Amino acid sequence: MSVLEIIVLIVFGGIAWLWMDSLKAREIAVRAARNACAADSLMLLDDTVAIAALKPVRQENGHLTLQRAYDFEYSDTGNNRLTGGIVLQGHRVVMLNVGSRDGANVYTLH
Repeated sequence: MSVLEIIVLIVFGGIAWLWMDSLKAREIAVRAARNACAADSLMLLDDTVAIAALKPVRQENGHLTLQRAYDFEYSDTGNNRLTGGIVLQGHRVVMLNVGSRDGANVYTLH
C-alpha cells in the first residue's frame, strides 16, 4: 500500500466514525427532547431534532470531545411551533432548553 492509500483509508475511517457517533448522539438528543416534552405535557413536533452546531471542547477532566447543539420544535397547544434546544458533550446531555414561552424550563445537567 502506498502512503496515499493509507491516508485515504484513515480519512474515510474518520468520516465513518464521525457519522456513526453522530447518529448515536442524535438518538440521545431525540430521547431527551421526547422525555422533556412529556414531563411538561408538551408535544414534540416531527419527533426529531436538527443539528445546529458542532465543535470540539474540553471536558472538565481535560479530555477533548465533541459538543453538539440540537434544535427541536414542540407545541404547548397543538396550534403553534416553539423552539427548544439540547446541548450534548460527547453522549452526555449538558443543557436542555424547552423554549421561549412564559416560565420556560432550562435544565443544565452536569
